[in-house]
Amino acid sequence: MGGVCGQDGGEAHDRRPPHRATRRDKESHRMTATDRPTVAVLGTGIMGAAMARNLAAAGLPVRAWNRTRAKAEPLAEDGVRVTGTAAEAVEGADVVLTMLYDGDTVLDVMREAAPALRPGTLWVQSTTAGTELTGRLAAFAREHALEFYDAPVLGTRKPAEDGQLTVLAAGPEAGRATLAPVFDAVGSRTVWTGEDGAEGSASRLKLVANNWVLAVTAAAGEVLALAQALGVDPRSFFDLIEGGPLDMGYLRAKSALVLDGKLTPASFAVATAEKDARLITAAADRGGVRLDLAEATANRFARATAQGHGEEDMAAAYFASFEEKTAD
Repeated sequence: MGGVCGQDGGEAHDRRPPHRATRRDKESHRMTATDRPTVAVLGTGIMGAAMARNLAAAGLPVRAWNRTRAKAEPLAEDGVRVTGTAAEAVEGADVVLTMLYDGDTVLDVMREAAPALRPGTLWVQSTTAGTELTGRLAAFAREHALEFYDAPVLGTRKPAEDGQLTVLAAGPEAGRATLAPVFDAVGSRTVWTGEDGAEGSASRLKLVANNWVLAVTAAAGEVLALAQALGVDPRSFFDLIEGGPLDMGYLRAKSALVLDGKLTPASFAVATAEKDARLITAAADRGGVRLDLAEATANRFARATAQGHGEEDMAAAYFASFEEKTAD
């Protein structure tokens, strides 16, 4: 989730009326989209870099941009064209894929790229931006005559590297054939949730899924912390639940990262997990429901970050159970 956290609003940008795509504009663009669409990837962090590599490996022409260019440069060895600006990356692209830190950052970057965006371009917005920002991003797409696809993904570093993400997508039927090789390159499954990306149905489903993932991760850390406090070997707990309805591969995987001291490199960082937890609680508030566990989980991630674990795997929320940073 490359790039740095941006702040929405306030910056100067082109005030000229945006070009409105005519039917001929859009049809002309779609005729140029082949089985090998050119893809611009904006954001080459853990997820974006892996997605760019898999797109290039699938034979698609790929440009990549990241705010810190040094993080994108290694992609050149995989056949990806690394650009110096977001505008250079999107110029002439059939598909623009954004995988940045948050929705505000996406909006900032797309504003930078705006002068080079072509009417009718398919915008695949894969950043976990939450429900409120998704609507604002869709409004930006309308202003610039882009075809907006709300398309967050499920999965962390390893599934991303293996091209085994699950893509949750909502957007017009007309562009799906063009996007098929893109989604096939980065994921093992695409789940379509609607035909209007502006409704945010894919992002809403992603928040529900993430709520479960983050809750399990936090619970795993608390199980290990409680076992330590009570002098219980945590492996005896895993033996106790093995093969039964309480057993879970994800619980074991996250616990192993803590027990084996393998919290880096992160599959999904603590600081990013906190950001997503805050998106979940904000969405719940707007929906009129109270999520006590989600709020507590967000606070655990915040404490772990304050202890210096922000860039470690989110399993490091384990340390939030202790006053001092400890690996015991």
